[in-house]
Amino acid sequence: MLSTVLELLENSREELLRLQTDLVAIPALGPTNAGQGEKMKVEYLSSYVAQFPGVQSTTIEAPDEKVECGYRPSLIIRRPGKSPRTLWLIAHTDVVPTGDLALWESDPFVLRQEGDLIFGRGVEDNHQGMVSALLLLRALETAAAQTDLSLGILLAADEETGNTYGIEYIMTHHPQVFAPDDLIVIPDFGTPEGDAIEVAEKSVLWLRFTVQGRQCHASTPEAGVNSLVGASALILALDHLHTVFDVSDPLFDPPMSTFAPTKMEANVPNVNTIPGQDVFHLDCRVLPSYPLEEIEREIRLICDKVEAERGVRIVFTPVVREQAAPATPADCEAAQRLTAALEKTRGLAARAIGIGGGTVAAAFRKRGLPAVCWSTLMHTAHQPNEHASVTATIADARVFAHLLFEDQA
Repeated sequence: MLSTVLELLENSREELLRLQTDLVAIPALGPTNAGQGEKMKVEYLSSYVAQFPGVQSTTIEAPDEKVECGYRPSLIIRRPGKSPRTLWLIAHTDVVPTGDLALWESDPFVLRQEGDLIFGRGVEDNHQGMVSALLLLRALETAAAQTDLSLGILLAADEETGNTYGIEYIMTHHPQVFAPDDLIVIPDFGTPEGDAIEVAEKSVLWLRFTVQGRQCHASTPEAGVNSLVGASALILALDHLHTVFDVSDPLFDPPMSTFAPTKMEANVPNVNTIPGQDVFHLDCRVLPSYPLEEIEREIRLICDKVEAERGVRIVFTPVVREQAAPATPADCEAAQRLTAALEKTRGLAARAIGIGGGTVAAAFRKRGLPAVCWSTLMHTAHQPNEHASVTATIADARVFAHLLFEDQA
């Protein structure tokens, strides 16, 4: 039966391209990114899985007044096996904005194919994992396969902006969805080789800094306090965090904590005005050994120094603040099954690693549920001309198929 499923997957390229074409055309942006959420994409996905008679699906709606429909939907798909014990494949439906459209070689929301590669916003993050899971579901249904484990697919909302309306809402309001002995695999991290199983993540701290000066005419700068100069000084001063928090952990790549200034909000609209307020953001990915309170205390000391030197006032507030969850044991059953499947299907010796990016795995880990992240990705997420491999998507689905059968022969 497994061999039939694997053959069907190998011949699923046309279906893959159809799914990716349709998904790319539905830009599921959350309200933080000036969008209306995941409703249209989840409606499409619900319609897609409705064609399979052996599948049950449920939509969980997290209330969110910031979107027109009033909720953020996540889709739960189940296909029963011999055992109620479930292999969960978990992907997210939301995407990030395109960024500068001039950097794209084609419309981000129209799928483009060049040989084995497909291009478009979301094709890798996280459509590849989603499509691998759906292709597996389709192959199982076509073959009328009876699997040893049940298959669960969760397509979650709000992963790109904090998980409040996605996995965290589900875990808080519907904790019965997941059983303690379920296997949880999240195809939202990977390497081009496909040999890395992610078992740990850094803490995530996104901070919004407001630097307050005093606005005045640019011809008399001494009459004001230039907030842009103060913000610039602060951005440079924050680089000192790399010196203070310099522990290295080889499990992670990169092995150090990182502190990256990112988004800058607009200040004055005209050239001949000294700005009185500037706002920027800092993205901190912190090794689990550091409590985030330590990072915030050091940042406050840096702000105090810049205030004294530049005559500005500085406040910072968290946009996302997530202390790292305990790592998943590298020898948990999900990791062991993945390791065996990778050796069998690809001849790969899997290795456990940690990452700086955040995934929904953290929600499971902090509740004591082992979760691993794995797929075969090219690291183009959030970039212009984001792309994914058709071959890798199918190869990942074949690995997932092996996990559903106790006998992986």
